[in-house]
Amino acid sequence: MHAIQMRGITKRFGPVIANNHIDFDLMRGEIHALLGENGAGKTTLMRILYGLYHADEGEVRVNGQVAHVAAPKDAIQLGIGMVTQHFALVPTLSVAENVVLGYTGSFRVNPQVARQKVAEAAARFGVEVNPSALVRHLSVGERQRVEILKALYRNARVLILDEPTAVLVPQEVDMLFQTLERLRQDGLSVIFISHKLYEVMTVCDRITVLRDGHVVGTVDKAATSQAELARMMVGRETFGVARQERKPQGEVLLRIENLSAVDEKGLPAIKGVSLEVGAGEILGVAGVSGNGQTELSHVLAGTLKPTGGRVLVGDRDLTLADPAQVSGMGVGRIPEDRHEGAIGELNVAENLALEYLGEFITAGMLDHQRIRRHAEQLIAEYQIKASPTDRMRTLSGGNIQKVILARALSRNPQVVIASQPTRGLDVGATEYVRSKLLEQRSRGAAVLLLSEDLDEVLALSDRIAVIYEGRIVGLIPAKEADLEQLGLMMSGAREGIRVEA
Repeated sequence: MHAIQMRGITKRFGPVIANNHIDFDLMRGEIHALLGENGAGKTTLMRILYGLYHADEGEVRVNGQVAHVAAPKDAIQLGIGMVTQHFALVPTLSVAENVVLGYTGSFRVNPQVARQKVAEAAARFGVEVNPSALVRHLSVGERQRVEILKALYRNARVLILDEPTAVLVPQEVDMLFQTLERLRQDGLSVIFISHKLYEVMTVCDRITVLRDGHVVGTVDKAATSQAELARMMVGRETFGVARQERKPQGEVLLRIENLSAVDEKGLPAIKGVSLEVGAGEILGVAGVSGNGQTELSHVLAGTLKPTGGRVLVGDRDLTLADPAQVSGMGVGRIPEDRHEGAIGELNVAENLALEYLGEFITAGMLDHQRIRRHAEQLIAEYQIKASPTDRMRTLSGGNIQKVILARALSRNPQVVIASQPTRGLDVGATEYVRSKLLEQRSRGAAVLLLSEDLDEVLALSDRIAVIYEGRIVGLIPAKEADLEQLGLMMSGAREGIRVEA
């Protein structure tokens, strides 16, 4: 029996067709993956089902009946719930209050009654939560379970999960999968939006692959493989890059000594961090978002002044250097937010020359011909799909990142600081960025990789440092890395245990 049928769904944003006559079916009691690269149209399709967007063409049926979903309240009445990456919870309220909020028919909530009802619902659905706990005290995985329970409490029989593992450590991913399996056995239908192949092969019954707004195909998990799904996603069978094992080349090029810094609220964010990165090495820093990675990358880029400690590149001290001085000392910077690393109103050529404008001055004037020739060379070398005169704001995320890579890496820096270098990129662009970082390692640069993507850290790093609440709580050779061990350190369960590499 069908829980959901979507027929001929088309959605346009100006000239861009995000969904192009998409057909999608969800059966009762199945976990159905919606798989595709970023920008393939997955989230748009589900936002239409949940009433956040309106389709330009097509029809939605719920339990066989034509449904008009004009807003999320319509979806909720039809038994459809959606959990996004950005949770809609009130941190200062309890779990129980968050679950019943807006569903009591009144603005008044009886805390004792709410706790009892939510405890009963949690037991019924097998979702582990503490109804009395304040949301602000919960881990990311616990908050996600609250969001799932909130949807189930509203009688959802179809649950849409949008990239649900993006912010979870491995143990939390395992708990999520166990929860989904229990719900499926209870007859709930789940749509699992993802671009991670191994996840959909672990938890899903069927998989629908989208590419460029079209359905490429729907397959049973038992009848496919990761290689086949990759081919459907990106048009080829194999993808992914990983470092080749070899001995480190020797001298330490980046030395961080007892570094401390505060965040934008003035609270301690980095607490006595010490790390060394050698020539021809990638040191990956793994951690759940919000544990000091952002502040560490800003200190190393020269955009945040530390409150203590030192940063050395070779024998040069750049602790208090500004961004221009950092670049001048042979450090290539790939910022966490690519839009902060580019100026949208300037063109590609100007952005590529941005940090080195002094080198393009002739007779006291900017030499625009030289800037353009320089851009043409890098556009060809880094496969940037743009012309020198295109405004940066018109480029895709992947091409903006290639411009930033070209600017940072084309001068063969001694040290590369790469912060979340593939966040939000599709599979093809991700593979390209990772290959460029491995090229830097091969030519002898010291690469510090700060990433929340554990797969990326494991694929690229020679050694892995784990950061938790601003401290380095573990340092291990990548070849000895164990997912469970890393997950425990990332979640703070093994803080203070240090394995020397």
